[in-house]
Parts: sequence; structure tokens; C-alpha cells
Amino acid sequence: MTMKCIFTVDVEDWFHILDVPSAPPLSQWASMPSRVEKNFFSLLGIFSEYKVHVTCFFLGWVAEKFPHLVREAAQQGHEIASHGYAHRLVYEMTPAEFLEDARKSKEILEDIVGQAILGYRSSGFSVTENTPWFFPALIEAGFQYDSSVFPVARGHGGMNGAPLAPYIVQCPQGTLTEFPMTVAKVLGKPLCFFGGGYLRLFPYSVIKHMTEKVASEGRPVIFYIHPREVDPHHPRLPMGMIRTFKSYVNLESTEDKIRRLMAEVSVTTFREFLATNQINVGN
Repeated sequence: MTMKCIFTVDVEDWFHILDVPSAPPLSQWASMPSRVEKNFFSLLGIFSEYKVHVTCFFLGWVAEKFPHLVREAAQQGHEIASHGYAHRLVYEMTPAEFLEDARKSKEILEDIVGQAILGYRSSGFSVTENTPWFFPALIEAGFQYDSSVFPVARGHGGMNGAPLAPYIVQCPQGTLTEFPMTVAKVLGKPLCFFGGGYLRLFPYSVIKHMTEKVASEGRPVIFYIHPREVDPHHPRLPMGMIRTFKSYVNLESTEDKIRRLMAEVSVTTFREFLATNQINVGN
């Protein structure tokens, strides 16, 4: 069985951790010691070694400061997509603020690569039932697909009960394809194994087994990582015990898990998946 896996990178720096008091505000980002350049080039090296193409969701601020990272990723055949500009939680913005942020990031990326940016992912998968304007705003901003819905309740919101497979969102403004973050049901409960802290926490054997389970159900498996997760020695933000564990557990295991995935599953981008697969209309 060929497992359809969409591998993604949320391109942000080590200090772009959400919802902790120690995280610096936007006004201080430029003065922080950056590691995103080194870490992102490390990831590009791994992808090149295994001859795979991935989707890179660039934070607009990172793209603005390091445009050569965007150009290099595009030149190597990776898909460029938007992670918003200022890494703000969706449910903490007004509809107007969100639309401005989404448009700004899209324009920056399109100016750098000279082609249309199709995809968007919100910070922290923070679209919720209380942000009904989210999809209409993305359509208005010109995006064709989104990967922001986390179909389980979580710290940054989530949409419990949302469809698990990709689906078409229909609004008066138009349509949008939603790729919810992949979860697998264990004893009837949907759990994530495929990105960020989840990918770092679970043993590779469990991740591989759950990947096969989701693939057997006919759903693509969406993986996500951040450049800081292949850098076990990056600086730490002070935070509580639980958030520290979630943010920094098993950082030293990330690169090996990525390499094993690259070697054992079929990896593609959202753009390529959309070009070759039919998506159904959601409920």
C-alpha cells in the first residue's frame, strides 16, 4: 500500500512559541538571536537527500527578513505557502485584523517567488467555532486551500467534531479546500501523532503504525514540523512545566524520525495532492 503523506514545515523561529508570557512581542523579534536560517537549511538538506518536495508555510515576518530562504525553497521545488504574518492566534484577532495579516503575508511571499500562493495555515491551528469569518476571509484574501483545522479540542482551540478527511468549504464568497490536521482514532478517541510535540513524543514505531492506519482509511497523512525541532540546542523560553515539556520533549529525536519517514513513505505537497485528487464537499 502506498501511503499518501503531505509533509509540511511551519517556517518560524525558536521564539515564536504561542501563548506564553516569556515570548517576545513582534517589536522585539528583530533583536532576538535567530536560528531559523541555519535550521531551515538543515531541513532543505534532508529533503534534497531523499529527493522529496514538501509544503513550506512561511511566517510572513520570516520571509520578509530572510527572503533568500523562500527563494531557495522554491528553487528546490518545494511549495511555498503562508503561515500568516505576525503569528497571532486567529481567535484573538478581529476579522479585519486577520484579513490584513493574511493578505500581507500572501503579498510578501508572492513578491518574493513571483507566483500565486495557494495555501494558508494559521498559527497554532487556532481557527475555532467562534471564528466563523475565518474561511470567508481566506477566500477574500485569495487563498485556495487551508490547513488550520485541528479536529479535536486542544490548547489553542481546535474544532471538535470537524471532518477528519479533506473537504470543500462552501461560502457565499466562494469555495476553499480544507485539509484538517491528521488524527487517528484510538479506542474511539481521535489523537494526533503526526506533528510538533506529538511527533517528538511518540516512538517512531507508533507513528508509523498510525500512519498506516490512516492511509488504510483512504485519508492523506499530514505531517508538520518547525525548523527549531531539528535543533536540540536552540535557546529556551522560560515557561511552566507542562508547556516546557510540550515544547522541548525529545528534540534530539526529530531528525531521525524525519529521515525514516522520508525513506519509508511517499511524500508530496498540498499543491500536488490537489492536482491529482478529488476532494468532497464538507457537511
